[in-house]
Amino acid sequence: MHTTDELFDRIAQDLRVTGLSVQTIDKTEPALQALVQRLSLFSGSDFSAAGIGRQTEHTQNTEIRSDKIHWLDSGHALENTFLMYMDELKNHLNRRLFMGLFSYECHFAHYEPGAFYKKHLDAFQGNTNRVLSTVLYLNQNWQADYGGELAIFDAHDHSILQQKITPQFGTLVTFLSDEYPHEVLPATRPRYSIAGWFRVNSSVNGQIDPPR
Repeated sequence: MHTTDELFDRIAQDLRVTGLSVQTIDKTEPALQALVQRLSLFSGSDFSAAGIGRQTEHTQNTEIRSDKIHWLDSGHALENTFLMYMDELKNHLNRRLFMGLFSYECHFAHYEPGAFYKKHLDAFQGNTNRVLSTVLYLNQNWQADYGGELAIFDAHDHSILQQKITPQFGTLVTFLSDEYPHEVLPATRPRYSIAGWFRVNSSVNGQIDPPR
């Protein structure tokens, strides 16, 4: 079995059992290396302040989150390399778990030292078509004492901290969007990741529900 298939199988098994998966992508994976190369080409102006909510409800609230983002676009070759990789994961999960995943959207997230994202759910049950969240970390040589962990809370009791995930290079976190509250803790170093969501098609009258 190809290494990528083995990774995708582990993710599928984790999601089947608990709805939460923490795995590591091989450092030589072309999709991961494409993100490293893309990151090296950015300037500060390529990132914009992140907001909360979607479309007409989208607002900025620096008391909730203070990261900056850049949405990935399939029209950019390096970004598309990663988007195609995640499309393979989508197809794999649909075959193994029959999740009906329809599309994937994601952005680079840049957290300056001290930046954060308070505890939140990516989706509320019945109110959105984001069903599966992903976080991929791009921080090479990250040390545990830098902070910046992803705090995951219990799916049944949201007051209980289930685990903290260090944002080490290549770590891929995948979880059910409407079950696991999570929080991005402040770090002492700049921190980069890809935050993404697999979506189902909740179209109405033939109009595909738009992303973001």
